Parts: sequence; C-alpha cells; structure tokens
Amino acid sequence: MTLAHSVRGMTLAHGVSLAWCMTLLQRTESRGATLPQNAESPGGNPSAERCVARDRSREPRRAGPPCGRLRRSGYRGGVYRFLLTPRWLGINLFAVLAVPVCVWLGVWQLGRFEQRTHAGDHRSAQAAALARPVPLAGLLQGSDAHTVAANDVGREISFSGQYDAAHQLLVPQRTVNGRSGYYVLTPLQPTGGGLRIAVVRGWTASATDLPAPPQGTVQLHGRLQTPEDASSPEVIGSGSLPAGQVGMISPSTLVNLLPYSVYDGWVALDGGDANLVAVPTYQPSGGNGLTLQAFQNLGYTGQWFVFAGFVIFMWARFVRREVEVARDRALGLEI
Repeated sequence: MTLAHSVRGMTLAHGVSLAWCMTLLQRTESRGATLPQNAESPGGNPSAERCVARDRSREPRRAGPPCGRLRRSGYRGGVYRFLLTPRWLGINLFAVLAVPVCVWLGVWQLGRFEQRTHAGDHRSAQAAALARPVPLAGLLQGSDAHTVAANDVGREISFSGQYDAAHQLLVPQRTVNGRSGYYVLTPLQPTGGGLRIAVVRGWTASATDLPAPPQGTVQLHGRLQTPEDASSPEVIGSGSLPAGQVGMISPSTLVNLLPYSVYDGWVALDGGDANLVAVPTYQPSGGNGLTLQAFQNLGYTGQWFVFAGFVIFMWARFVRREVEVARDRALGLEI
C-alpha cells in the first residue's frame, strides 16, 4: 500500500514537472516569434537585442528608447546646440579672431616681399643709369654744385682738367688686396674753372718713388664719392701725420693742407694711373631684389596662411567629434 502510494506520487510529480516545462517552452517560443527576424543575428538591431536580454534576465526596465525602434525624434534639430555652451563660445571666438589675424599677417608679409622685389628692380635701373658716364661739369651746375647728392654717389663721371702736382698728398693705412699702403691724392683743376677736385689716382704700397701725374690737360673717368668722416673705415681722425699726408679725404681736412678750397666730394679713377692700383669705391648694386630677407618674407607668408588653415581644420575636427558624441548619446549607445 505504501509502495503504490509512492509510485503514484512520483508519477504525479513528473507529470506536473513535464506540464510546467511544456508551458515554459511554449511561452518562450511565443515570445521569440514576436521579435524581429534579425534579433538572433549578430548584426541585428541593437535595441532589439537589448530588449531580449532584459526579458531573459527578468531585470527591471531602465529608462531608455522603446524596444524595437530607435529614438530619433529631436536628434537632428538640436545636435549643434552645444556650440552655444560657454566652453564652445570661447572656442568659436578664438577661431573667429585667429583666422583673420593669420590671414592679415600673411598678406602683410606678402606685401613686404613685393616691396623688396620692387626695390630690387628700382636698384637695378638705378645701377644701370649710374653706370653710364656723365660729364662732371653738368653735375657741378646742378644739385651737386657744392655737395654730392645721394643719388649721385658712385656715379660714373667723365671730366678733364690739369693736375696740381705740387700739392700731391698721400692717405696712409689704406688696404687694397689685403695689403696696407697709401692712396695717392692729387688735386685737379677742372676745365672751365670752378672748385678744384680731389682725385685719387690709385694705391701704392710705398711712400717713396711716387709716379708723377701727367702734365697738361687730361681726360679722365672715375666714380664720384662722398667725403669721408670719422665713421668711415680706415680713416685717421686724430694724431699728427708726416708732412704731405692726410688721414681723411674731406674738405675739412684738406683745407689745412691746400692753399685753396676743394669740392665736397672726391673722384676715384677707374683704372688707376701710372702704375698705381685702382682703389675700391662704393658702387650701387643691382639685382632683382630676391635677397635673403625677401625669401624670409615669402616664407612667413606661407607660414601664416598655414596657421589660418590649421585653426579651421582643428575647429571642424572638434565639432565633428562633439557631434559624434551627441549622436551616440541620442541613440543610447553611450558607454
């Protein structure tokens, strides 16, 4: 009797268990049938996968997008509202100010480059004009009548006259070709009268056995130079010198050694005279203006334009990153 009751109880318990399992299986299958077709696939809808996970784990539902559809309402319209936050207002203000400043500096440097190249063209034209010899008599009647004009310094001139050999002077401590020696200065009376002119006939290494200047009227070519002063190289501004020597080619010093006044400037002969070496002189330089400073200005131009483009690039990059974060937050994908 006891055994029969036990067998009957076990059969009833198994039946109840089997019925409960069948009921649970049917409930699970009915729930799976209501899910989207791709809910079980790895590439399915992420929201649907989260819904299945909630149902299976029987966790309390969190506030979030409804299962089976994405929360897209209001996303596109307000995604750029972060640009009005205080932090982004500061970033926008910096970009708005930095880009025009960089562009302005680039344009300014480009203008400096053009100025230098144009100045080079002007110097080339000036050098070409000064290379053409002009009569000294014409200069002495114009702006150079008493002093050398700035635009005539280094000008090639032609003139004639007679040397004053009795008052020839030496200018010591002058270097030519790496050797120290003397300039040979001989006053000349121009043809037609006027102030006498100090003519440097050339350079010599020795103060003895100086060649005598030509007699009579001579035709000469040379370059017009400004008078020297204390800041000029190799001048001797103080101290006593031997007789027949002068430390500075200037009317203020020659007036103490000559019995007459001389023209403010002086002339250096082109090829030297009577076995004398031609002395170095100031000559206007030409060129097209493409100097190192001009290339520096051109480099700075490109640099400032690159800075402007970099500011725009970084601003757009930051905005794009912020939009991606806002999109993930709106779709509930924020980690």
